[in-house]
Amino acid sequence: MEKNQSKAVECLNVMEIQAVLTFSLLIAIKIVREETWEAFIADTLFFAKVFLVVLALIVDYHLALWYIVVFLVIYISTQQPAFQGLGTYSKLTPLQLEAILTEGNTSRLWLVEFRSSCSSACIRSSRCFPELSITYSTKNLSFGIVDLGLFPNAAAKFGISLGGGMSQLPTYILFENAAEVTRLPELDFEVKASHPPTTKRLLCRHFELDRHLLEYINGTPFRSLLSTQQLDLDYQPNNEIT
Repeated sequence: MEKNQSKAVECLNVMEIQAVLTFSLLIAIKIVREETWEAFIADTLFFAKVFLVVLALIVDYHLALWYIVVFLVIYISTQQPAFQGLGTYSKLTPLQLEAILTEGNTSRLWLVEFRSSCSSACIRSSRCFPELSITYSTKNLSFGIVDLGLFPNAAAKFGISLGGGMSQLPTYILFENAAEVTRLPELDFEVKASHPPTTKRLLCRHFELDRHLLEYINGTPFRSLLSTQQLDLDYQPNNEIT
């Protein structure tokens, strides 16, 4: 009897060591990949809960069930707040956005984030857009935020679906003179299980924010993105040998 107990204790100790090592490895990976401390802390707490429930399940499934109930109560009652820091962006309603784009009295380019305060993905990435607006906002490029949680009927007008747990949010659209140039995530007829997490690096690369900033600093004449795209489509090199 004592031998069986000692073996069980030894096996549990080995599992605990393996869990700690695995947890440490995941945390080391996350601290390199994550851009914000909020996302890193959220991932750390999530992995800690998972490992704790798994170990409790090995010891006693009743204990594991209690842990699950407690974690669910904490998750429901304590939602992470959205980032409230400073930024050079404008909070817009759909009507205000349409007026700004059609009148054309402000910037030629508008990068707009469509979000919802009820979406965990939007809350998680809420720091990225304000920080980018501080760095890249110029006379040619302005930043705006539209909360589709307050105006859900306007989502379809911008080609955004709020179904599937708001999986398409946050959506970022770059407008030039009331016309859409590009968006992230892109319109795709294939339903994807998940999209890559929104990061400042991803937004900078997709919308070429560094290029826009350099053109503004160097005084390069503004080039229409729509006309550039049309030229790329019209130019089709002929590779046939005559």
